[in-house]
Amino acid sequence: MPAELACFEERCRARYPITEVIYNCPRCGGLLEAVYGKPAQPAEELKTLWRARRGSNAPLDQSGVWRYREFLPFLSEYQGVVTLREGNTPLLEARQAARYGGLERLVFKHQGFNPTGSFKDNGMTCGVAQALRLGMTRVACVSTGNTSASMAAYSSAAGLQPVVFIPHGNIAYGKLAQALEYGARTLQVEANFDQILALVRQLAERIGIYLLNSMNPFRIEGQKTIMLEMMDQRDWRVPDWVVLPGGNLGNTSAFGKALREMRDLGLIGRLPRLAVIQAEGAAPFYDLLRAPDRSRLIAVEHPQTLATAIRIGDPVSWPKALYEVTCSGGVVEKVTEQEIADAKAIIGRCGIGCEPASAATLAGIRKLTAAGTIARDADVVAVLTGNVLKDPDYIYRYHTGALEAPDGTRIMPNFGNSPKVVPNDADLIAGLLSQ
Repeated sequence: MPAELACFEERCRARYPITEVIYNCPRCGGLLEAVYGKPAQPAEELKTLWRARRGSNAPLDQSGVWRYREFLPFLSEYQGVVTLREGNTPLLEARQAARYGGLERLVFKHQGFNPTGSFKDNGMTCGVAQALRLGMTRVACVSTGNTSASMAAYSSAAGLQPVVFIPHGNIAYGKLAQALEYGARTLQVEANFDQILALVRQLAERIGIYLLNSMNPFRIEGQKTIMLEMMDQRDWRVPDWVVLPGGNLGNTSAFGKALREMRDLGLIGRLPRLAVIQAEGAAPFYDLLRAPDRSRLIAVEHPQTLATAIRIGDPVSWPKALYEVTCSGGVVEKVTEQEIADAKAIIGRCGIGCEPASAATLAGIRKLTAAGTIARDADVVAVLTGNVLKDPDYIYRYHTGALEAPDGTRIMPNFGNSPKVVPNDADLIAGLLSQ
């Protein structure tokens, strides 16, 4: 079966050519996904091929996305692919974080090792490849930070013009700086993320801009490789749980799709359970999973969290995410600002570090093990989505006791590490360090 776009809604499942510039089903308005036939090679042959490519110097093979191109065959040729050697992110064992989370062992899949410092690069290399295939010259996204940084880098590398729309005053400067540095035309709109997304979708159709937010099905295809690479790194041993932050829910959609497709191809024998963690002030997906009617998500009109990467009140990918969490027997949890901040400090003490949204994973694990949902001896992989330097102001304010939640509540530096001012006195400093 050739690559196609298919409506995700079970009642519709309309099919469209892979080259149509659409983000939702024209027939019913549902989300779209890329669908393919099975690869010609059997599972064991694919595993051998993908492992062998690790030693290749070819740019496509050095990419942790395009190395697995048989798993996302939406392109007919690869000459136009722009890669910054995305993917290739490590699995890091974190003993102190495991103890804090109530586990015997915990491993982080750290997407902050990507070229622009977040998981967005896995998806953006595919989204930009599709934009080039379609002959687009301008691309755009609405972003609280990571998407804008990634899109700016990949589209500029591809010779496209990036246009970034961000909520005015609601972005971490470490992320905004990247978009500016990579040459994006940046517009700060006086509205929240969800309102701006609706605005940009109108503009995209009107003036011919290709939209690269997470409703773009090719972004999801690239993000699938996070799970594929994780399984390859684990020698195809399936964990019990994969824990990830939940914002716009694109990763939840991508991870679930990847795991189901791996199972169907015979690459793995079962699905791990997905645990999606949201910030308490931006948790519409958590509320949906506890509602009697799951057919409609109730948006949070004014989402509030210092974890800007998941400050999303109306996640566009929720139907896909709901399906994937249900298929995996997964759960959704929410955590407070204090819980996120403390978990982030613990991850830092492991020598790893991450952006605030990433730390929601460890905060959620701590709650889920305390409730008995995740067993202490479970095999758990938690995904850290962004680099520690994405939001340095947050770090400094936490450790110095100056961090406040959006409602003005002071966040206690329970694991604070405040710098100390000392005089130019060797004896005094020696005494201080001996304590």
